[in-house]
This record gives sequence, C-alpha cells and structure tokens, in this order.
Amino acid sequence: MKALKLLSLLCLSFSSLVYANENNTSLDGFISNYKNQQFKYDYEKSEAESSKLRDSWIAPLRINYSYSKSNPYTSEQLNENAAIKMNQPIFQSGGIYYGIKFANASKLYNDVSIDVAKRRMIKDAISILMQIRQTSLREKKQKLQIKNSEINLLQKKEQYLSGQLDSGFLDNAIIQKNIVIEALYDIQTNKERLINKFSALSDLNYKTVSILHLDMITKEQFIKHNKYMQQSSYEIQRNKYAKDVRVAKYLPSLNFTAGYNWQKTSNQQFSPAFPAFSNELDYYNYGFNVSVPIDINTFKDIESAKVDYLKSKVIELDKKRELNALYDQVMNNIKNFDKKIALSKDNKKLYKKLLLDTKKLYASGYKTKYDVQTLTNSLKIQTIDTKIYEIDKQLELLNLYEMYINNKK
Repeated sequence: MKALKLLSLLCLSFSSLVYANENNTSLDGFISNYKNQQFKYDYEKSEAESSKLRDSWIAPLRINYSYSKSNPYTSEQLNENAAIKMNQPIFQSGGIYYGIKFANASKLYNDVSIDVAKRRMIKDAISILMQIRQTSLREKKQKLQIKNSEINLLQKKEQYLSGQLDSGFLDNAIIQKNIVIEALYDIQTNKERLINKFSALSDLNYKTVSILHLDMITKEQFIKHNKYMQQSSYEIQRNKYAKDVRVAKYLPSLNFTAGYNWQKTSNQQFSPAFPAFSNELDYYNYGFNVSVPIDINTFKDIESAKVDYLKSKVIELDKKRELNALYDQVMNNIKNFDKKIALSKDNKKLYKKLLLDTKKLYASGYKTKYDVQTLTNSLKIQTIDTKIYEIDKQLELLNLYEMYINNKK
C-alpha cells in the first residue's frame, strides 16, 4: 500500500516533465544545437525516404531524343528521333496498396527509432548532469570527513605527546587522513571526467542549469505508453505489409502502356543513283500488358517475409517482458534507496541529540571542542547522504522516462 501511495503521489510531476519533452520546449535543450540539427536532418531524411517509397509504384516517364549526321554519298544526311514512353502499373494484385501501407509504416518505424535515439541522448545528458551534482555533494561530504580525520589526528597527537597513546595509534590516524584525502582526489577526477562528457553532449552550463525533477508512473502506464513498445508495434506493421508486398510480387499485374514517336530525316539517299529526299513521321501507340511471374524461389521468398513478420511479433512480447522486469528492478532499487534515506534521517536525529548533549557537556568542561566539531561535521554528512540518495532515485527513474510517452495535449 505504501508503494502504491508513493506512485500516485509522484505521477503528476513526471507527466509534466515528459509533456515538456513531447512539445520540444525544454528537454531538447539538454543536448547541443549540433545534436538537435543532426536529429532534424534524420527526420527530414525519413520523410524523404518515405515519400520516395510511397510513390515508387509510379513508373517514370521516359523521354528519348537522338540526333545524327552522316555523309555516305554526295549529300550530308540528317536523322532525328524523339519518343515519349510510359509503362505504368495500374493493378498488381494489391501490391500498390500494400506498398503504400508499407511506406507509411516504415516512416512511423523510422521516426520512432529516431525518437528513441534522441531520448537516449537526452537521458545521457541529464544523467551525467545529475551525476555531476551528486559528485559535488560527495566532494563536500569527503571534505567534512577530511576535517574529522584532521580532528582525530590532532586528538591522537595530543594523546601521544601526553603519553596516553603509543605511536601506532598516531600512525593509523595519519594513514586514515591520507586515505580520505586520496579519496577526495578520486572524486574530483571523476567530476572533471563527467563535466567533459556533459560538455560533449550539451551547450548548457552545468553550474547554472536546473535539473528537472522526475517522478514515478505506474507499471500499467509505463507499458501502455512506451516508446519501445510503440517501436515494436510499428515494426510488426511494417513487416506485415512487407509480407503482403512480397506475395503480390508473384501475382498477376496489369500495366498501361503508351507512347508518342517522332522521326525526321533530311537529304537521305539509299544509293548514289537515287535522289535525296526528306521525310517526317509522328505517331502514337497505347495498350495494356498482363504479366504473371513464375519463379522457382517464390514460396521461399514469401516464407522469408512471413518469418520476419512472425519474429517481430515474438520480439514485441519479449520486449514487454523485458520492460516489466526493468520496471520491477527500478522499483526495487528505489525501495532500497528509500531505506537508505530513512536510515540517514534516523542518523541525523541521533547526531542532533548527541550534538546537543555534547555541547552541554562541553560547556560544563566534560567534552572538548574536538568532540563538538566532529559531531557537527557528522551531522552535515548525514544531510548530504540524504541528498545523494535522492539523486540516486532520480537516476533510476531516468531509465523509465527514456521510454515513456505522454499523450497529454
């Protein structure tokens, strides 16, 4: 019940986030102008290829012209020929209809494939930006741990000089301080690496850009309104019409033929004994032709297209199962992060109480300023941990956002 309440509470803001993406108002800005231009050209190419495929049944009109001169005898002879010919299919046993359907389905599939690639790039940019923010928090946390290690080292040093501890404890304190400092360097190196990755994807300034807040959706919504499921559905349609086109290819077809011809000869002679003459002729022709292809590989070719169609249906079912498993995994991961958040909040309450009591004891002379400083830093660390885990949840939700379609208009 708790999980269901969480889902219902989080659904609204996620929808508004995806709505922004559907209308290209904000999320496109997370990737650079160059990246957006590339996707724009991909959409334009998809449109052009679809139009070309949709009109491929319209036969080209062939126009020929020839011009030649010769002088086999006393006079120069001139020959000109021109022709316009058409051989247009008007019936292909459904092949024209299914060809147009195949072209439209191919455009839908190509467009959604571009959408998927674009969403993946936007997701990568947002993910890297979140990781940069998360790494900045880890950097702050690590600096607080360094302060605590320095306080611990000072305490051990004072205890060693007063004879309360041997050198081994002091040596361990020095080692622990070096370890946390080295860890800070690793965090800073990783942060620079993430910044460079973000700069390669986006024109935005990682320091000032706001991160949109992602919320959850129900599994039913995730599966029903899913880009990957939409892509699989369009692939099934495309392969179905491709199969129908393949079948029609081996059925009777009817073509309309027509032509216009023009010929002109000047100073033509068949032998020196005959006088030269000129002639001009033009005529037209039209008719029909019917063809029935007979190919030994007909059934194999059709069976191959049928297999592609059946395979795409199986792929859709398999994709649905994968998405269900992904959703369950994301939910489990989020539950674990919620547990960590709850634990850090409990620790925060504990440190608040300890800090309050320690300040009172410090005022009474029973505790040192080192104790107060250490607990103060530890309390700040718990607050930072909560923020880190919240970003971990957002990173998990990005895996759902990447595929989710919002139909809100």
